[in-house]
Amino acid sequence: MRSLFCSLVLLLSCAAASAQKTEDAVKAAVTRLFTAMRNSDSAAIQACFTPEAVIQSISTDKDGQTAVKTTQVIAFASNVSHLEKNAADEQVIFSLIKVDEPLATVWTPFRFLLRQKFSHCGVNSIQLVKGSDGWKIQYLIYTKRKEGCPEGI
Repeated sequence: MRSLFCSLVLLLSCAAASAQKTEDAVKAAVTRLFTAMRNSDSAAIQACFTPEAVIQSISTDKDGQTAVKTTQVIAFASNVSHLEKNAADEQVIFSLIKVDEPLATVWTPFRFLLRQKFSHCGVNSIQLVKGSDGWKIQYLIYTKRKEGCPEGI
């Protein structure tokens, strides 16, 4: 009975370690995007995404209407690459990472600084897919506002 219990504990420990390793790989894939943004590196930004990736932002206009804007990854990468190094600083907290085989969901409240000054804040919802070349962002949608930042940011 004792050996069965020890085997079960070992099995659960290995499963937990494997899950943590997977979550760390997902987190690293997302972190690469924010590092590439700080480095103003268009190629590195594009490498974080799948070829079919979608980027969208959600904001509220002056009349209180919700607006969703879609940006092509290549356009986003190009815009960031025209900034000086360290001008685009997205500070995030990884508050949720969920993984089911080749699919991962990441929730990151953030504060975005442009040239060391507060620009906006919100929350990123990021969907990643694991392929032969590792975890890549398939879909990134985020809220964008000037005040009422998420807790902890």
